[in-house]
Amino acid sequence: MSSPRKRRVFPFAAVIGQSEMKLALLLNVIDPRIGGVMIMGDRGTGKSTTIRALADLLPAIKVVEGDPYNSSPDDPDLQSSDVREQIDQGTTPSTENKQVPMVDLPLGATEDRLCGTIDIEKALSEGVRAFEPGLLAKANRGLLYVDEVNLLDDHLVDVLLDSAASGWNTVEREGISIRHPARFVLIGSGNPEEGELRPQLLDRFGMSVEVRTVREPELRVKVVDQRTSFDNDPENFVSSIQSSQDELQAKVVAAQELLQSVNIDDDLRLKISAICGELDVDGLRGDIVTNRSARALAAFEARSEVTEEDIARVISCSLRHRLRKDPLEQIDSGDRVIKAFCKIFERSDQANLADFELAAIE
Repeated sequence: MSSPRKRRVFPFAAVIGQSEMKLALLLNVIDPRIGGVMIMGDRGTGKSTTIRALADLLPAIKVVEGDPYNSSPDDPDLQSSDVREQIDQGTTPSTENKQVPMVDLPLGATEDRLCGTIDIEKALSEGVRAFEPGLLAKANRGLLYVDEVNLLDDHLVDVLLDSAASGWNTVEREGISIRHPARFVLIGSGNPEEGELRPQLLDRFGMSVEVRTVREPELRVKVVDQRTSFDNDPENFVSSIQSSQDELQAKVVAAQELLQSVNIDDDLRLKISAICGELDVDGLRGDIVTNRSARALAAFEARSEVTEEDIARVISCSLRHRLRKDPLEQIDSGDRVIKAFCKIFERSDQANLADFELAAIE
């Protein structure tokens, strides 16, 4: 009996429009320390399609064969305790290449399903630690996607954000403690009509993106035709876009390698912090994320120096979700960020806001 064919995923390079969302996702893949992306917008705007396409775009990673945590054979911070023990004893574990994991967290998931659980009966009867890894283990070195994150139980959101920030998951039950790496890019999506995240939780996401329904008839027709072509013949559609997909993948890999060499001038860093002060942003996450996002963008475009334009293109989605909301204020939070940018960088207030939007990735 022949093995089933791999299910085709809509190519990331073929996604039309939604440039802000696409670039925010790519920047987080280039530098996962940015802290993930919160994507809010209308239903049917391609959020889930684009996120699933991202995992398919990325090159395979090298993992320790048979390890449930996708442990790296080289990086101790990405290794389970069992793998580290093998290496400490002088054993070189066998490896395999694996597609970057893409884990969906269902709304009805329990904490045990998310974090993993310990088999207490086996531990007591046989005296061995028997741990059943959860979704955080499977997501290590990959992407963890939560659709309708604004409907997820707040406690689970706290657990997710803590693991995403620390890169580790700790499970303690009945005096037994298990700790394993859980370094992943956290991606949340939701519809604002169904409720918003608490401000203190929203602040923990590195970037926030707002997606809207395409209104231009010509572009809508193009999107529909493209999706129809993919559904009718995915093999040929993917083949037709493969060169663009390969080129984009190579660009992301090159950016990951260049990232550590990218420099941001002290004057630019001071102005980023001045903008955060101007907007009365609480804490320092806004400063940190904007710096990291600007560096990742420069690396993505194969440059070793951050420019003003890099900051202009990432600062809105790095800060808009950190602003205190005034119910009487009519101006959009993204526009408030851009106005602050114009003031600190001494740009004309009449500057076309479109100049600061994220560039499309085609």
